[in-house]
Amino acid sequence: MKNNKKEIVTIVGLGYVGLPLAVLAAGKGYKVFGIARDKHNINLLNKGINTLKDDPSLEAIIKKRLIKASWSYESVKKSDIVIVCVPTPIDELNNPDLTPVMSASKSILKNLRKGQLIIIESTINPGVCEEVVQPILESTGKKVGQDFELAHCPERIDPGNQKWNVRNIPRCVGSVTKKGALRAAKFYRSILDGEVRIMKSIKEAEATKIIENTFRDINIAYVNELAKSFDKLGIDVHDVIQGAATKPFAFMPHYPSVGVGGHCIAVDPYYLIERARKAGFDHKFLKLAREINNSMPQYSVDKLQSALNELGLPIKGTRIGILGLSYKANVGDIRESPSKKVIGLLNDLKANVHVFDPYFPDQSTEKDLNSFLKNVDAIILATNH
Repeated sequence: MKNNKKEIVTIVGLGYVGLPLAVLAAGKGYKVFGIARDKHNINLLNKGINTLKDDPSLEAIIKKRLIKASWSYESVKKSDIVIVCVPTPIDELNNPDLTPVMSASKSILKNLRKGQLIIIESTINPGVCEEVVQPILESTGKKVGQDFELAHCPERIDPGNQKWNVRNIPRCVGSVTKKGALRAAKFYRSILDGEVRIMKSIKEAEATKIIENTFRDINIAYVNELAKSFDKLGIDVHDVIQGAATKPFAFMPHYPSVGVGGHCIAVDPYYLIERARKAGFDHKFLKLAREINNSMPQYSVDKLQSALNELGLPIKGTRIGILGLSYKANVGDIRESPSKKVIGLLNDLKANVHVFDPYFPDQSTEKDLNSFLKNVDAIILATNH
């Protein structure tokens, strides 16, 4: 393997996952190219402007224009390492949609050359690298382990987290071959401060991210169900959770909310549910967790409607404020946000909906929090910025 200062890296996808990774690699001396679809963001990055305003730590490297962004895959031809950081969404029926990963793999194939290391960071089903990506990359005769290496390092990023970031979060890597695993681990160890663990297989590396997020989805579903139960029992669920959290072991606090959003927790369980179903296993627990968490927007609106009824107010025409559009606190990301579902339900009931989120001024109905508070009769705190 070459000295990292001479290595060329192309990162496919320059969003919340790909751009911080590109900045890390560029900061460690790699020559970095980035591929993105949004031509506006491409132009901004090439001018030295950070496109992820939630993460100002990226600005120093981006200002130096050390990342060359483009919509073209031409840079793959001259790259030693190619890392795929594209979304893995679900469709309207909650089926996994691997189209972005497959499209990226096909575009890489057109520029694939001998000796390259291809790494998938996108969150995927166990088995996708070997059953979907590998056949695409091998479709013209090149073989993994002979002509190129294929590895998986599931992304780990927590936007808005001040303690854990892309630089210090430990990572796991797996590969089709031992050589590929060692090479991928060497790359990540050269740019990260956190531990890099080599998994026994690429399938096990794929499974790590899935269980991380399904674990969170299940625990959030549990406290959401507790919120419903304790409401009937006259118990403050938040106070109980905080009390339980004083136990220094064997308890991890999760808190109820209007729902689960984002590109990971609200999506990834469906990937494991579908993969297991095809293998003949029914993930009843995961499906129940999804059902509970998906019920929270309706539950929140029902609670609001009951409270208004007690005051003799109809929900129709009442000024209802939604505070927060982001799927989580302190980030400007609206993907899969439960706030959108709450707003939709309130609009169906003909409520007079007002919205405020400092991260989304263009979608807010008021210019600031004070104006928002003056113009509403009731509030749903959807995102606690």
